[in-house]
Amino acid sequence: VQLQASGGGLVQPGGSLGLSCVASGRIFSIYLMAWFRQAPGKQRELVASSTNGGTKNYADSVKGRFAISRDNAKNTLYLQMNSLVPEDTAVYYCSGFTSGSQYWGQGTLVTVSS
Repeated sequence: VQLQASGGGLVQPGGSLGLSCVASGRIFSIYLMAWFRQAPGKQRELVASSTNGGTKNYADSVKGRFAISRDNAKNTLYLQMNSLVPEDTAVYYCSGFTSGSQYWGQGTLVTVSS
């Protein structure tokens, strides 16, 4: 499984940004996809996840502001981020889970600053 994330950048507080992650390879084996983030000096944390069955979960810190979605026809995972705050600044990673492994994309930097 290969994951290619894109869409990061610089955005002002209160702004919006969308991330994309294209999956390729043995994608039929993936049962869950997720977005993680890692801020400078902090541990990587789960932001949002989406199962093949459509169940979605969010970190408390992003509930009501972020939305995870999938386009299975395009093998693409999305993260729409609204009402961004400086604390959302981090490298964002997409991840795919199979029964035996977890796969990571390369990360895309999101900076929220005025």
